[in-house]
Amino acid sequence: SGASGSRGRSRGTHDVTRRNFLYMGLGAGLALTLGKAFNYQVLRGADLRRRADERRLRQVPLYAKRGTIYDRNGKVLAASAECKNVYINAQQIPADMRERAVDVLADVLHVSRKRVRHLLEQNGTFAYIKRQVDQDDCDRIAKAEIAGIQFEDAMKRVYPNGNLASQVLGAVNVDNVGIAGLELQYNDVLTGKDGWMRAERGKNGELIAGGAYEKEPAQDGMDLVLGIDINIQRVAEEALEKGVETAKAKNGSVVVIDPISGEILAACSNPTYDQTDLQHSRTEDMNLRALTDAYEPGSVFKPFVVAAGLDTGAITADTTFDVPPVVKAGDDNVRDSDGRDFGMTMDPREILRRSSNCGMVMVGERIGADAFDKHVIRDFCFGKPSGVDLPGENLGIIKKRSEYDGASLGAMSFGQSLAVAPIEMVRAMTAIANEGVMVTPHFLKTRAGQEVDWSDGNKRACGKEAARQVADMMRTVVDEGTGSGAQIPGFEISGKTGTAERAGKDGGYEAGNNMASFMGFTSTDDPRAMCYVTLDGTPDMSYVATPVFKEIMESAVVDLGIKPTR
Repeated sequence: SGASGSRGRSRGTHDVTRRNFLYMGLGAGLALTLGKAFNYQVLRGADLRRRADERRLRQVPLYAKRGTIYDRNGKVLAASAECKNVYINAQQIPADMRERAVDVLADVLHVSRKRVRHLLEQNGTFAYIKRQVDQDDCDRIAKAEIAGIQFEDAMKRVYPNGNLASQVLGAVNVDNVGIAGLELQYNDVLTGKDGWMRAERGKNGELIAGGAYEKEPAQDGMDLVLGIDINIQRVAEEALEKGVETAKAKNGSVVVIDPISGEILAACSNPTYDQTDLQHSRTEDMNLRALTDAYEPGSVFKPFVVAAGLDTGAITADTTFDVPPVVKAGDDNVRDSDGRDFGMTMDPREILRRSSNCGMVMVGERIGADAFDKHVIRDFCFGKPSGVDLPGENLGIIKKRSEYDGASLGAMSFGQSLAVAPIEMVRAMTAIANEGVMVTPHFLKTRAGQEVDWSDGNKRACGKEAARQVADMMRTVVDEGTGSGAQIPGFEISGKTGTAERAGKDGGYEAGNNMASFMGFTSTDDPRAMCYVTLDGTPDMSYVATPVFKEIMESAVVDLGIKPTR
């Protein structure tokens, strides 16, 4: 019986041991399970949920409507229009329909068959074929009824007036981001903020109708109103194109501005470009040359020198000069364009009327180099940013006082030996029209319905009386002098011609390569509009620029309601 009891205890011990191992195994398994659950749900939970959502959900962009740009009279210059992006889910396109899909997409969207075929071979669930496609083309594709070709809502930029004012308005890329002109300058306020919608999709990549989704609405961009007058702009572009062709010029530019407010009424260059076809556009044609190109201004510069002379008291309106046919500027001989071989007595009005280079050298000498640097260059802000709200302004080449040589003062007195962008010339001339105060040339008039204040950029360049006297002398230039081609019946016009010789490739001035220009405003006592015309690379003189000015201003006085003054 003792042996039997011993065996019973042994079996009981073995049963306990087996139970313990079983419990330990179950405990280890439970711990492993809990550990994995902790790992998946806590440690890696966020990452795994994100990866699952990526497979289950698709985020679709909701594009903001880019702000509309209007002219001063409420005419639309640039707007946003609904369109579609065309994409493919290659996994849904049947094998026997793939070549058909290639043909349809390539023919309608004008994309290469090679590219479409390559995207199909990737066999992905999403690939853009073309973005910003018009609804009519999408309808043509949809009629083919090929599974796997899909469309998503999108926005694109449209310009209702074609390429009118294209260098001012600029352009956007396929993502509706401004890349040139005002579209770039005001991109932040025009863009708005895109939204998104995150929706469930099935195994084949298609969105599930009625499935769960989240949505962040798009916020549209801000509307802008410009000082541009679309009618004046159109006339300016047509007149400039004609002027460039007639003068056999390489290019030309026009700026029309209200010299009191600084609002730019029209601005253009020729040749121009189509902002909806950037692929075939030349970069230089996208530039508004009145900002991006700098030239020796020639005789249009002379009024600023006379104004500085009057303002400093170096000369008066009655000061007379015995002007010889040839004067020295350093070692250079300076002559007048009329080729006279005799001396003449001239006052400042006569010097401007005849556009006498010799007379201007004498005026410059009377002012002196130090005063010239201060009262012509610095007071009229040459070589400084004009403040215009468009990217790409060229600050030109202006000598420091310490860099003057023997010829500098004389040459600069008649608009050579310095280079400035036309927009700087326009800003400086607003002082002559505006009682000595320069204003900031600008395109933006109102933003979000609020008038934009540009007065912080106003600066006095000369005294009121000096400006008034020069404006009156410039009226004589048009009434009786070199600017007679700019006369408009019934209106007083103050203006100044300019012919600047252009430098050749080998240095020195090149015969038959001129920059012909004219700048003027109406009327002398109550200026409402100013226009600057430049024709670059022409064999002709300044007389070719005055017909362009006249055609533009004859339209402007009507559009702006300017009353005749004669």
